[in-house]
Amino acid sequence: MLKKNPKTRCVKRSLTKSTDICRCYTSIQIAYADVLQVRDDVESFTSNMPLRDFEFGDYTSDFYVKMANGSFMVRECVCRKHLSKPLTVRLLDASRDYWLQHGVTNWGIVVDKEADCVQG
Repeated sequence: MLKKNPKTRCVKRSLTKSTDICRCYTSIQIAYADVLQVRDDVESFTSNMPLRDFEFGDYTSDFYVKMANGSFMVRECVCRKHLSKPLTVRLLDASRDYWLQHGVTNWGIVVDKEADCVQG
């Protein structure tokens, strides 16, 4: 989950399952976009989906995914080292609550394998 319009390097990719140009700001987002692209149960996805009227301000969820069965899932990409930060935990909890209020029950986080996470 990122602030809307982050001031970091952006990798733009054209993927067939992405509803628009896929913009990735971290190595985790890049890797997970590739995973979504090849999954048979994924119909389409949107990267950096804006959270409207979000209690913490202008933020986006990393991936909003339409599944082949018509349901939706949301995934937030987080660096392992950031999971111990109180603000990160509050933002993730608020994101989960936001999506539950909007009828999305399949919410989760994607964490990098290594201890370090590379910003795009």
